[in-house]
Amino acid sequence: FYSSANIIFTSNTLSSVGCDSIVNLDLIINNSISVDTTIIACDSYDWDGVTYDSTGQYVNIYTAVNGCDSTVTLDLTINNSSSSSETATSCDSLVWNGVTYDTGGSYTYITTNSVGCDSTVTLDLTINNSSSSSQTATACDSLVWNGVTYTTSGSYTYVTSNSVGCDSTVNLDLTINNSSTNSVSINSCDSYVWNGITYTSSTTIFNRFTDLNGCDSTVN
Repeated sequence: FYSSANIIFTSNTLSSVGCDSIVNLDLIINNSISVDTTIIACDSYDWDGVTYDSTGQYVNIYTAVNGCDSTVTLDLTINNSSSSSETATSCDSLVWNGVTYDTGGSYTYITTNSVGCDSTVTLDLTINNSSSSSQTATACDSLVWNGVTYTTSGSYTYVTSNSVGCDSTVNLDLTINNSSTNSVSINSCDSYVWNGITYTSSTTIFNRFTDLNGCDSTVN
């Protein structure tokens, strides 16, 4: 075995006329080259114009500048990207991976999976909206509204669920008018006519009227 170097060999022989014949051999041995390359790629890898999508060992042979073989061995590991889908339904908005979405649709989020490749998650999102309405009511003395008795004028709120399962907020603007009671003391001789009725003996009489607010006004 000879390595790459200039080596001179001398051989002494006799020429055809019986004299010395000296032959010098100037020998250069060039070595082939072998290179190993390790690559980890996601999904595929392009190498010398060829796309590889499987893990394995691949070999390319070239010609080096010294005219000998240059063998390159590729030790290739292919890791795969991943994908998944999610379905979500939310009221008004949804915070997904740090982003607030208030419209239904298809959204994509890309992160890194356990082997360092893309992990693509697709969200199929449905946004249902909350609803609100207002009511105005006037009552005498009190009002029972959604199971609660209110005796004071004011603005009140009741929250329930609408047809799509989101909040339905109802605002009540309530006016409470109070009934009244008045006492009248009358002294009369023989008889007294009150509201079309003649009374001839002492008594306590209750008459009920409707005041300007539509509530009871009791006079006795």
